[in-house]
Amino acid sequence: MDDLRRGPAARLSAAGAALLTVAAGLGVRAVLSGDVAKYAGDALYTVLVYALVVLVAPGVRPVRAALGAAGVSWAVELFQATGLPDAWGRHSGLVHLVLGSTFHPPDLFWYLVGAAGAALPHRALLRRTRRSCGTAVSGAAD
Repeated sequence: MDDLRRGPAARLSAAGAALLTVAAGLGVRAVLSGDVAKYAGDALYTVLVYALVVLVAPGVRPVRAALGAAGVSWAVELFQATGLPDAWGRHSGLVHLVLGSTFHPPDLFWYLVGAAGAALPHRALLRRTRRSCGTAVSGAAD
């Protein structure tokens, strides 16, 4: 039986979450400005990475998905300190969207907020799914 821990249902849920996250990011940028929009965008960037992690590995535990998403976000942010993403982004809008441009230390905190913000509902959903299926999968919600 497919559930939200593995297989097509998990991937479909993750794809839906990714699309909603992109829409939320665009909405935040359309409605808000300044630091609020920037930091919300940072957190949502990591939520999107989290959804992509679950899309690729649907059985991943929320804590591991959060660590992976935060790690990718931190790696991209630290890579910005080299100046390469800024240079590449001047030639490609897509590169600029994915890699950003300049290193900004407070972004590192907001990536953690996004990772935690994605892991908490994911964990709750897994627990609820496990209870409704009447199964006890050790560690599935960790």
